[in-house]
Amino acid sequence: MLLLQLVLLTVLVPGGASDDDFQGTNSFQIILITSFYNHSWSQNQASAWLDELQTHGWNSKTNNFKYLQPWSKGNFSKKELMQHERELHAASIGFPLIFQDHVNQWQLEYLFQVQAAKGCALRFGAASVGFMRIAYQGSDLVSFQNTSWWPSPKGGRRAQQVCKLFNQYHVVNLRIQTNINDICPRFLLGLLDAGKADLQRQVRPEAWLSSGPSPGPGRLLLVCHVSGFHPKPVRVMWMRGEQEQLGTRQGDVLPHADETWYLQVSLDVEAREAAGLSCRVRHSSLGGQDMVLHWEQHRPVGWAFLAVMVPLVLLGGLVFWLWKRRKSHWRPQCTGLPLE
Repeated sequence: MLLLQLVLLTVLVPGGASDDDFQGTNSFQIILITSFYNHSWSQNQASAWLDELQTHGWNSKTNNFKYLQPWSKGNFSKKELMQHERELHAASIGFPLIFQDHVNQWQLEYLFQVQAAKGCALRFGAASVGFMRIAYQGSDLVSFQNTSWWPSPKGGRRAQQVCKLFNQYHVVNLRIQTNINDICPRFLLGLLDAGKADLQRQVRPEAWLSSGPSPGPGRLLLVCHVSGFHPKPVRVMWMRGEQEQLGTRQGDVLPHADETWYLQVSLDVEAREAAGLSCRVRHSSLGGQDMVLHWEQHRPVGWAFLAVMVPLVLLGGLVFWLWKRRKSHWRPQCTGLPLE
């Protein structure tokens, strides 16, 4: 479920989310995923996120949010929080009913999922941007702008029908506009202030080089590992001098249990061209000083071990053989002394 929610962060946030987007930009959003099993049975799963950090969970038994961080309540009063929880609870009931009532008209086929994301984004020096989007089976369906719903270009006739219905709920739409343009930015700013110590935590990365499975005869797969860094935005490049190498392949940035991150970046090269290459790591915790690892300094541990140990073993064997040979030729000399 966590993986699906992380995927939805990139699907439902306006314009997607790249590493550069998180430099000077913060967003808060609530994601509601409803699974429809038949005409009388549906199930909700919900969560709330500050950028890519989950701040709230969902208790399916009580239909209330769980506060996952010590500062997840921001600076809202208990009364305000209870009011918004009641609204979310009502939405979690009413939202699925709308789709259940229009299964035939909108040509929905069980089992299906509907995903909704509502929130706001703040960029330093610019006005906040509120958003709400709904997706069907992971594909954009409709989005909210100003006080109206608009169909996704790929949503087809179904998206147009959904917009036609939703645009009849004028009072609800006004509440959505107030929520994403006023309440959400205030709550987001409160989260950023309350969680400042955690959110501004800087952890330096560790980095090392290795070789991966051979891509083919005469070729090497160079791998640069970067681990244990926080925050998430990082830039890892294979370089020759000051020239970034084409063909670099970057894996996903994966989370550790301690809320730090891991990344692997590889480069397929001809073996004779590996000398002179380096991996450069750029991260906010490094204070503007890039971390650079040179491939020619990297030697596979197995070969280095053999290069040292084999001569030592041979030398040791030779010394032992000479000692045994000398011992076998040594005889004690008689002194010629009488017995009495």
